[in-house]
Parts: sequence; structure tokens; C-alpha cells
Amino acid sequence: MDCIRCKGNANSKYSCKKGFCPILQKFREALPKVNLDFNGSSPPDVFVGQYNYPNVFAGILAPAQHDDTANKLSAPEEWFKERLGVHDILQRRGSMIYSRFTSNVKSRNEKLKETMQEISMAQKPCDMEFHLAKKPSLSMELNNYAAPIGNPAPLLKAEITENPFIPRKVDAIVSDNGLKATEAVKDLYKHDFTVTSMVKLLTSGLLGCKLERRMVPTRWAITAVDDMVSKQVLQKVKDYPWINEYRVYHDEYVGNHYEIILLPRQWSFEVIEAKMPGSCWNSGMEIFFMKDNEGYFGRKTYASEVTGAYYSCRLAIAEHLRLIKRQASALILREVRDEYFAPCGVGILRETVRNAMSKKPELFNTVEEALKAASTRMKIPVNKFTEASTLLKEAKQQKTLFAF
Repeated sequence: MDCIRCKGNANSKYSCKKGFCPILQKFREALPKVNLDFNGSSPPDVFVGQYNYPNVFAGILAPAQHDDTANKLSAPEEWFKERLGVHDILQRRGSMIYSRFTSNVKSRNEKLKETMQEISMAQKPCDMEFHLAKKPSLSMELNNYAAPIGNPAPLLKAEITENPFIPRKVDAIVSDNGLKATEAVKDLYKHDFTVTSMVKLLTSGLLGCKLERRMVPTRWAITAVDDMVSKQVLQKVKDYPWINEYRVYHDEYVGNHYEIILLPRQWSFEVIEAKMPGSCWNSGMEIFFMKDNEGYFGRKTYASEVTGAYYSCRLAIAEHLRLIKRQASALILREVRDEYFAPCGVGILRETVRNAMSKKPELFNTVEEALKAASTRMKIPVNKFTEASTLLKEAKQQKTLFAF
């Protein structure tokens, strides 16, 4: 297994200075002992990789035993509710087997793919039988989008041994061969389906017009759903009046500290992240910053620095503005501290920002006062963020009626 920091480079092993890999250790502790044939409960999860696209690995993640609460192994919404730590999340992910097969994203009439699709539609865990070609290997995939994926094993056969519970709305949308994926996601969101559940459907190739359907790599599907839903919500937000003051919200979860400042302006959005030494993706001694932003008319290119977290946080902000029926510019400052030593997916970041926005905000008359309040909870001087902010520069240059 390649370490998230040393990348498997023999000359840089254990660059985290721990003398062992804490991420791999958690997976080793949680790895279940399984035979080539085992019974498990699924969902919690399906996963499609992007390597060698369009011929990719796809498969089902499931614990190696019956578990009525198996959905909690993969849902970031549940992790945040329970306020699980990074070690707990890694342990839950490490307790599942990733039974996978190779498939072309456009292929049809494949038994394993059809089984994976049926599982992705299910709302509650159901019993399954898995037949593997080899025992799982102690390995994992880590990225900034999805939660860690580990313990892969080649899958020969998978059977669902009980009738899965499929919501009527999901069944209707999957059966509609003329419904575009964007409209399908909008409809599911309108009926209160979670982002996680929509990602599974898109990943498995169940959304869109029938002739255009294909499996979507999970990391792409997560961003696509966040992007589609937030754009839908923002269409309404842009019709609302501006807020009347500067508002500051904050929250922290597993080493991700957020300060969110709403400005009384038309919609614009910016995320500035500071990766601190010892945090995931930063094994050096210096803090490095990443940022992406958009104006009133949105982005035309991918947020290549902040990546998936940009779209997840944008959805959380858009939801809040729709709830209060107000429009604003949003500046998000994120400190990634050393407690966050392993990436657990953008889902937990979406939930952290959602929770921050659910709290009563601090109210101020000037942006300087708002930034000063935010700085009292931050470890990095706030000017390190503000100096890099495109949104704040534009706000100073473009005076509004509120300024008078």
C-alpha cells in the first residue's frame, strides 16, 4: 500500500515521522477474516474507479457479515451526526470488502454490473452472497473526493439473497429512459434524497437517457451531483434580496476548521484553504494555500485547486441562502489541521459547512469587524487569507449602496 504522504517512495517512507503508517494500521486492525465465499450486507456502498477509463474497476463494498446498520459504514451524513473521529471512520471503512470486477463504463447486460446497480437503488441494507477469486489484499485508495476504499478482491459472482427495498421515486426515475441525468438529480433532491444516495445512482450508470447511460467514476459523480444541485438552488437564490449586514459562521470537525463570512452583495463565492504541516497531502514544514472562486454567473472551468470540496461547500452555502431567502457573497476560510491526517471524503466537509450555517451567526457592520471575529478562532493569521482573496478585492473596488 502506498502511503498518502510518502506515496510508496522507498526514499521517503514514514515521512510523517511516526515510524509506521497510522492509516494502514487502522485498516489492518479492521480487516475481517473472510473466505473466498462469504455473506454480507449491502448497501452501504458501490465504487467505480477512474484508472484506465473507460475500462474501469467497479464493485460493491460490504461488511463480511449481516449488519442491519451497514449503511452507517459509508454515509458521511451519519458519520457527522455521530461526530466520528478520523480513526473511527478509517476503522469502519477498513471493515468492508471491496468486491470488484473490470467493466467498460458503457457495457450492458453484465450480471455483476446489474447486481451492483440493483444494490445502488436499495435504501436499506440487504443480505448478499459474494464469491471471490482471491482473498482481499491489504490495500486502499485515498483521494480528496471519496472516503477511503480498501481491501479489494476480484469478484466472480454476487447474489442478492433477499428483496431489496427500493423507494418508489428511485424506481420511477431509473425506469424513465427519457429523463436526463440533470433532471433526475433535481427531482431526487426535491424529494429529500441525500447526496450520497444520488451519487450511488449516478456512479452505477442508472441516471440519464437510456442510450446515454454509463457508469461514472465515483470521484467524478460526487462533484457532478454537488455541482448540479447547487446550480439548481442558486437559480432561486439570485432572485432574493441581499442580506443587510456581514455575517460570520463557524464550525470544526476532525481537524477541518471553517470560518464562513457572508457579505451583503450579489452572489459570488470563494474558498481559500490552508493545508497545515502534518495534515493530509502536506508532509512538509510550510503551510500552503489553495483557492478557487466564482462570480455572479458561475464558473466555466473546474475548480482545480480546491477540487471537490469547492462544490460540496457551495451546495451547503446555497442551501442556507435559499432557506433564509436572501442573497450574499460567501467567503469560506478553511484550516486543514494536523488532526486531519487522512482524507475522509468531501461528504464530511459538506456536512460541516451545513452545520455551521445552521447556527446563529455573528453580525457586524463592516467586513473588517467580521474578519477580526473570525481570526480569534484561527491558528493562521487571517491576513494570510485576505491577501489572497479575489472576492474581498472586488468587494472593496465595487462599492454598493450598503456602503453608504
